[in-house]
Amino acid sequence: MDETEYRDTYRRINPRRCWFEKAINARRATCSLGQRFNLADREGVSCTDPESQARCADLLPVLRRKAIFALGLTEADGPLPHAREMKVQIGGMLGVQKCLHPERDEERVEDITGLLREAATRWGAADAWPWQAIVRSVVAFDARRRRGK
Repeated sequence: MDETEYRDTYRRINPRRCWFEKAINARRATCSLGQRFNLADREGVSCTDPESQARCADLLPVLRRKAIFALGLTEADGPLPHAREMKVQIGGMLGVQKCLHPERDEERVEDITGLLREAATRWGAADAWPWQAIVRSVVAFDARRRRGK
């Protein structure tokens, strides 16, 4: 299957894609509303709730914009290169989790949608979120886990 055919098929069978699919497929996050599927030899994630998908679709571009300077970029008007997108998705959600639950010292987000609901309840609109602390987590996130010798 060539890449264009794969993308067309992906869009056809997954009309409500998960905006945090990279984080979920990397096994660094889960979402109670995410549904995994396989297409060819790849995994995908779809969202089972339109309202939650819209919340994530609104938040991810904000997260990218807030982290743009820290990532050494000048613009972020769409998905970033893979490694930086991983930093934004995983580091960003870990930052939100750490701000909400400073007692947790985890490298994994257990439920993205639950975390975003909790953040919206506590802080309100995304503009009021503690972005400085969240962006620090984006910058500090290292996608490659160091293994002991």
